[in-house]
Amino acid sequence: MEHWNSTLGSGFILMGILKDSGSPGLLSATVAVLYMLALTSNGLLLLVITMDAQLHVPMYLLLGQLSLMDLLFTSVVTPKALMDFLSSENTISFGGCALQMFLALTLGGAEDLLLAFMAYDRYVAICHPLNYMVLMSTRVCWLMVATSWILASLSALGHTLYTMHFPFCMSRKISHLLCEIPPLLKLACADTSRYELMVYVTGVTFLLLPLCVIVASYMLILFTVLHMPSNEGRQKALVTCSSHLTVVGMFYGAATFMYVLPSSLHSPKQDNIISVFYTIVTPALNPLIYSLRNKEVMGSLRRVLGKYMLRTHPTF
Repeated sequence: MEHWNSTLGSGFILMGILKDSGSPGLLSATVAVLYMLALTSNGLLLLVITMDAQLHVPMYLLLGQLSLMDLLFTSVVTPKALMDFLSSENTISFGGCALQMFLALTLGGAEDLLLAFMAYDRYVAICHPLNYMVLMSTRVCWLMVATSWILASLSALGHTLYTMHFPFCMSRKISHLLCEIPPLLKLACADTSRYELMVYVTGVTFLLLPLCVIVASYMLILFTVLHMPSNEGRQKALVTCSSHLTVVGMFYGAATFMYVLPSSLHSPKQDNIISVFYTIVTPALNPLIYSLRNKEVMGSLRRVLGKYMLRTHPTF
């Protein structure tokens, strides 16, 4: 079979989902609104956590990192998809495809690990409150953040380099919203079965190990909450944990579908829908899930916006 030389060609063609949908205009407008919502909500949450000293605690430091990851994750994919739709030019260079893959894998992997650390934070806060500031000191918290970023970036770099080293066939059409491993491997001319197995093992390890930590943490939390004497304390713990579990369910559900289930069990169209969910929908919903049910965040938002309004509109 004749190989396509990536150095001579114009790159890949991202087919996406906007043009092939029944109402491309409506879908692109919806995606644009969700992207603006993601930018606004995550940006506001980051601003509040940075500006309000009352939120300078481990729980909100980790939440700020989650907002940063969501903000970057959706920005890696959504603007490119919208510009391709508006300009009718959906090509991406070989280097651009590799960069998008690396960034998406890094941000997805970092969020995967961070969610496990956030579950551990809630476990310590609820089950060992007297030792919380020792077990979750600022140093430990930043170590968790650094671990998430470093491990995810190293894994993403290895997968990106190995995926892009394959020779690709004449077809340059990627039937996906972004450059990801599974759809790119379908274009490879070489035997990728061993690498696909490695991707599967890596995906299971990266997803299931943190998920086990999350499940174990919340089982212990539930046991502790059920034995709390205070109804108010029990309710506050359940509200905080339910927000985190909602985010965990959305993220891990989509990632498991994409990287753990065998490719024979899902079609390219289903993969596209799932990719829209975890790159566009989830980043827009995460800050709303955390902030709307959190009185501390809403109170801090009012204080920060109130100070800003006083500065811009001083009273005489």
